[in-house]
Amino acid sequence: GTITLVGATTENPSFEINAAVLSRASVLTLNRLDDAALEDLAKRAEAEEGRPLPLDADARDALISMADGDGRAIINLADEVLSTVKPGAKPLDRAALVKLVQRRAPLYDKSREGHYNLISALHKSVRGSDPDAALYYFCRMLDGGEDRLFLARRLVRMAVEDIGLADPQALVVCNAAKDAFDFLGSPEGELALSEAVIYLATAPKSNANYVAYKAAMRAAKEHGSLSPPKVILNAPTKLMEDEGYGDGYLYDHDQPDAFSGQNYFPDEFTRRPKYYDPPERGFERELGKRLAYWDGLRKKRSD
Repeated sequence: GTITLVGATTENPSFEINAAVLSRASVLTLNRLDDAALEDLAKRAEAEEGRPLPLDADARDALISMADGDGRAIINLADEVLSTVKPGAKPLDRAALVKLVQRRAPLYDKSREGHYNLISALHKSVRGSDPDAALYYFCRMLDGGEDRLFLARRLVRMAVEDIGLADPQALVVCNAAKDAFDFLGSPEGELALSEAVIYLATAPKSNANYVAYKAAMRAAKEHGSLSPPKVILNAPTKLMEDEGYGDGYLYDHDQPDAFSGQNYFPDEFTRRPKYYDPPERGFERELGKRLAYWDGLRKKRSD
């Protein structure tokens, strides 16, 4: 016969549902409720109980905010208020409401999709040089109980992936922030991580290191068996000396400008366009000048 299966999950179905099942299913995404929808649910709770929530306007707004887009949460919070505060009692203000219901934990699960969404938002805010947005997502994760060392590791990754040599101090700052957190612990240590977030977001950006690494890795995999040129190999034995190892090597420190311009790639390897091409940003502007200077010397000495 025909089977109709209806299921609900808090997980991302792309990750958690069997691919064969998912390909035969229609996926309906249920988004978090907005404030207007939460207000409607609060009114339904009031209608069910036959009396208004004993809250002033500011406390009512706070109740909606505490629900954090979760319909079940607004019902539970309303039920707690209505069952605790006697009919005819003075309406609660924001402070009294917070004391009564405490603060509901944010909608954040360190092992599920919310974790990856927020770390992605943090990383992209840093990459986009927006320190305010980066701090917001950083604090969202702290507030949700995220492992502080996970955040420290991700900051180090941002330093090498998105800033690199445009500001070499970025990596130093991130490692120092991790050490400071280890030394201070919570809650003071989080301030060191926050400082690193701001530093990264306001630093000049470059992925030239990342691009160069990937390009060089591809070349290494394609030509990994080629031997370095004999001219730059040591000759610790007579046989290797007779074979020409090290013959003609120029010690760069003894050359004009401390630069020999020799070829260091394998003899069979055709020098390709640059793997590392620094942009005109931050410290890499200076590195670009150095490389251009050495390229000029190399060309001059090869002519």
